[in-house]
Amino acid sequence: MGIFNKIKKGILKTKDSMMGQVEHLINSFTKIDEDFFEQLEETLIMSDIGVVTSQDICDELRKKVKSKGIKDGAEIKVMLKSILIDMLGETPEMHLSTKPSIILVIGVNGAGKTTTIGKMAYNVVNDGKKVLVAAADTFRAAAIEQLEVWCDRAGAGIVKQHEGADPAAVVFDTLNAAKSRGSDIVICDTAGRLHNKKNLMDELAKINRIITNNFGDSDLETLLVLDATTGQNAVNQAKQFKEVTNITGIVLTKLDGTAKGGIILSIKNELDIPVKFVGVGEKIDDLQPFSASDFVDALFE
Repeated sequence: MGIFNKIKKGILKTKDSMMGQVEHLINSFTKIDEDFFEQLEETLIMSDIGVVTSQDICDELRKKVKSKGIKDGAEIKVMLKSILIDMLGETPEMHLSTKPSIILVIGVNGAGKTTTIGKMAYNVVNDGKKVLVAAADTFRAAAIEQLEVWCDRAGAGIVKQHEGADPAAVVFDTLNAAKSRGSDIVICDTAGRLHNKKNLMDELAKINRIITNNFGDSDLETLLVLDATTGQNAVNQAKQFKEVTNITGIVLTKLDGTAKGGIILSIKNELDIPVKFVGVGEKIDDLQPFSASDFVDALFE
């Protein structure tokens, strides 16, 4: 199955829910007036696009409709599609040109960090690169064992210590090992929950200091893993993590299992963080690079 078809299949629930309601709304109005825009805004909010982003979309649509004198529903759909593509913009490529380059994977427990790391490692290995994974989520029972299973499946190496070890020390050891082994990419797992939010964020800050102070010449991508099924709660998580670390991209997991894929628009519009990957299934090759045009095309097709 091609990438576009995987995306199309993965957002089927979002398409059926969101676009089904939008099309019904367009077909039920004989003229494009303020009542239409109020109904559209409500429909978008109910599709987990969020209040702020829904208002922004409708405000932009109002301007275009007024300036071009649009009255036909089919033209409204074309214009709405264009607005969504512009809002998402081009997804920047991963900057991983140094050897080694570092991918720091963060997020709360249950969002899909471990499986994301396994799938990401598989993709990188398939590109012919040597991958080493840092098992730095040392606080969650069985996290290291689960990560080992995924690394075996992906053909990636792993550096681990005992449960409860210092996560920053694991990252430090892994990066040194990557240099000595000639690894291309280091993917670092991190804890998703400590005793409280402050402890979690302090631990992430410590890992970032280790990377900056000792491996500052390496390219670094910090990817936040979010569970699409949690809807607007995922946006709130992103806001919290953004306060303590420079997030370069989002990995949105479980997109195939929810009708709440509209949060992709909220994340980009409200936080200005690009979605770089989406999880559209449970198989090891089901982590796909995100394309705004493919996503919107799949919604409207």
